[in-house]
Amino acid sequence: MLDNALILLPDFLIILFGCLLKRRFGYGGDFWLQLEKLVYYVLFPVMLFRSVVGSSLDLREAGDMVLVGFAFTLTGVGLGMAGRWLSRDDSRSFASSVQCAFRFNTYIGLAVVDRVAGPAGVATFALLVGFIIPLANAAAVWFLARHSGGSLWRELLRNPLILATLGGLLCKGIGIELPAALERIGNLFSVTAITMGLLCVGAGLRLGALRARLALVNYLTVVKLLVLPAVAIGCAALLEVGGTYRQAAVILAALPTASSAYILATRMGGDGQLVASIITLHVFAAMLTMPLWLSLA
Repeated sequence: MLDNALILLPDFLIILFGCLLKRRFGYGGDFWLQLEKLVYYVLFPVMLFRSVVGSSLDLREAGDMVLVGFAFTLTGVGLGMAGRWLSRDDSRSFASSVQCAFRFNTYIGLAVVDRVAGPAGVATFALLVGFIIPLANAAAVWFLARHSGGSLWRELLRNPLILATLGGLLCKGIGIELPAALERIGNLFSVTAITMGLLCVGAGLRLGALRARLALVNYLTVVKLLVLPAVAIGCAALLEVGGTYRQAAVILAALPTASSAYILATRMGGDGQLVASIITLHVFAAMLTMPLWLSLA
């Protein structure tokens, strides 16, 4: 477990450095907004596409891994709904925060899986994310749907991470290989994507709305960081999923809540401050829980 903590330490230090940059060195909100757009719409999609095209995936094990992903995500949705009674009859806070029981921070996940399993792990993780993002996002939007007039399917079909993964699978399926020059460019994008993504996570950290909903916050934290990884390990053992596929599933289940959960809650009229506080708590708590789950993956 200590070895895993040391493996993850550089990633969490970069997150803390991002927090420091925003609060002490004058990098304002507009800078971070534009940087996150660059990471989300350009750097990470290139990284995912390159990894999938160059991967060698076992379709049977990959299919079982996706089933594990569906299992722990649906568990998170169900347990999140079960926490309704902790919201003190505040439907707005519940609808906003319930997504914190099952959504995941892709930036941290890619950084961790790259460090633990290398390019093969990134490709496997990308495939899993391509299937689970639509389910998790659909559930999150469903809870907040009464506050929104937007189209769920339009958001999913325009998701750059899903499109990059599907594009990589298509190119791989028809036998397209990247030229050496594009492969080198993709490698540079990948290194930049992980670092910039973690800095953006750190810049988004904030506390402030935890005390008012402490019971609900604690419940959602236990579900996301303790229960879901345990479900992932149990399902992986049941389906005999091993190697990189098992690692990808456990890492995804053990991740803190997605930073974009705050954006979704704010855009759809929810309690953005509460969600931002939960995200921050999850990131710091995951510094302790993720080494444990990696040691069992």
